[in-house]
Amino acid sequence: MAINTVNNGRYRGLIISIALFLSLIAALLAFTFYTSSLLERNTVLIDQTNQVANSAQSVIKDLFDLESSYGEDTNSPHIQRVLERLEENTNLINQSIGQIGTGGTITVDGSNYTLPTISGEAQQNLQAADEQWKLLEPRIQAYLKDADNVMVSSADELTQAVEQAKTSSLLMNESLEGLTNDVFLDAERQARTIRLIQILGVAAILGYFLIFIFFFVRRLRESDAEVLEARRETEEILETVNTGLFLLDKDLNIGQQHSRALEGIIGTKKLAGENFAQVLRGRISDKDLSTTRQFIEQLYNPRVKEKLVDSLNPLHKVMLHNTSGEQSSDSRFLDFKFSRVYEGKDIERILVNVSDVSDAVLLEQRLEKERAQNDMQIEMLTTILNVNPKVINEFISNTKINIEKINNILKNPGSSQYELENKLKAIYREMHSLKGEASALKLHSFTKIASEAEDKLYALQNQGKLSGNDFLPLTVQLDELLSLSNTIESLGHRINHSAPAAAATATTAAAATAASTSAAPVHETINESIDLNDDGQDHLYAYYQDFAREIAARQGKQIKLSSESLKNIRIPQHLNKAVKEISIQLLRNAIVHGVESPSVRMGLGKPAAGNIDLTMENNDKDFVITIQDDGQGINYDNIRDRLVTLGRYSADEARELERGQLLSALFSSGFSTKESADEDGGRGVGLDIIKAQVKEYDGTLNVNSELGKMTRFVITLPNA
Repeated sequence: MAINTVNNGRYRGLIISIALFLSLIAALLAFTFYTSSLLERNTVLIDQTNQVANSAQSVIKDLFDLESSYGEDTNSPHIQRVLERLEENTNLINQSIGQIGTGGTITVDGSNYTLPTISGEAQQNLQAADEQWKLLEPRIQAYLKDADNVMVSSADELTQAVEQAKTSSLLMNESLEGLTNDVFLDAERQARTIRLIQILGVAAILGYFLIFIFFFVRRLRESDAEVLEARRETEEILETVNTGLFLLDKDLNIGQQHSRALEGIIGTKKLAGENFAQVLRGRISDKDLSTTRQFIEQLYNPRVKEKLVDSLNPLHKVMLHNTSGEQSSDSRFLDFKFSRVYEGKDIERILVNVSDVSDAVLLEQRLEKERAQNDMQIEMLTTILNVNPKVINEFISNTKINIEKINNILKNPGSSQYELENKLKAIYREMHSLKGEASALKLHSFTKIASEAEDKLYALQNQGKLSGNDFLPLTVQLDELLSLSNTIESLGHRINHSAPAAAATATTAAAATAASTSAAPVHETINESIDLNDDGQDHLYAYYQDFAREIAARQGKQIKLSSESLKNIRIPQHLNKAVKEISIQLLRNAIVHGVESPSVRMGLGKPAAGNIDLTMENNDKDFVITIQDDGQGINYDNIRDRLVTLGRYSADEARELERGQLLSALFSSGFSTKESADEDGGRGVGLDIIKAQVKEYDGTLNVNSELGKMTRFVITLPNA
């Protein structure tokens, strides 16, 4: 469906008038700028001619002064000052006469000005002054050559210069005075002409503006009459139809006009201008409401075909509860149909046609339920389309292992506060690991549930005294995560038709077995390794690249991740889960805490994008993970301040802590230098996970940092 295209031809005259009006204003402004520059140049020229005249008088005066003072010590302050002034004015006259005559460029108060070219009587006066000056200037130069040399007599040169000055001074003064007057008169004539043109220009613009206003008002009245007629016709149509019709914008706001039947069908009055989501809130499920938002967003996406999106309509024969939110005789089933409204090639609005289909609902309830399930699957399918099937299988396997671990932790009794706190830390680590891997796969629904669980754990961590019942609400999140994991697993099988279900089950079982025996030595698997590139070209490399870009975008940072070694790395089977968890936490830590924001980096003279190097190396003895960033480094003073803020130490105690103790605090559970928590950090769990994993596999952890320059983590895990 398309909006009737407005005939823009009738606005051609209005557009041309506005363009002409703006052109006149632009022309007047341009002329004003030009004339301002011209007047400024004329002013500089007048100043320059005055300066030449003053300098000439000063030269003659100084010559007479030198003649009367002849015989005085040439090194006396008086003689030196007069000689210096004489030389300076002589050079100034030489330079200024040439610039005035040729229209040269001069510098005044740091600004360059090009002098206007003089002509007529002004040029003649300048030439006359220049002729006299050419007679006087050589004699002055001859005198100045040895004026301050006591060994050489300069009396004759001074006498000749004075005699020539007596002859030339009157003629020069007359010529320069005439030059100044001529330049001033020329500038005054130009100023009068400019003022006249400006007055005429302003008058023309004002006259044109009045004509334009008259034309615009007349056109506006005609348009108003047409709009009123169109509105009357529209109202007649909307009063007549027996279905609910209204328009939706991108923000889900209902248009000001809708059919009369709409209020009766929806059961709500005064719908014009209301938000469609708010009208539906409490009357349909939150899930359907969320899907409706996404559905309408897809309708506004021009790359998505309308027929394809229409099959995903979440409001097709949907139950609309009464305002109390309970199903009763007032509840009804409505069918919403959405159609794009185009203006040209752009999607301008969504036309919604709603009908009451309550009579047929009992026959289609099962189909509606299946449709809702399919919508959820499609949403998850869209999320994982670009993820390698092996990575999905590993995620599902790790998720089930994490959830099983959390279940076992919850089952373990704990009576003392120490036991309950350790229980809380262990669950926190597992949940954060689970969330980190989900976030890396861009499974935002999964990440959201894990984040909500972390919020509860964080609240427990800060509430003080714990009890066993405090952990019971976590079971809700665990069930939801397990359900999503099963959904993703099902979708993964549907995506990868060539992968037998038995293979996936075997992979999951193998991963579970490896996890359950990870505490014991695994000598028999030292040579077992996996090549994460065997079923997808460089997907491990792409996995971390995508993960880094996703975090950087959320944090408002720019990064360049160098991870070429990941393209061919082979990870031992028993270290696979640990390597993934450690590298995810290290990479997130480098982006969130290490690399500065672009503005801060540029202020420090660094490139806007931070550099992060992630390398993995597998030798016969160890598997080594190294990550280095060129960010702000570890600020130990900030760690001290944070420890004081959290109440772990007093200010005096914090000052006494050594760097090793501060690093231990940095890796402790619940400690973070980030002021507020978000999806990517701030809860103080990431480094705690790394420490726990390294300890579990008898590895080593090395940290090296230079404040303001870099931070490097080196994790070494034994292959045996």
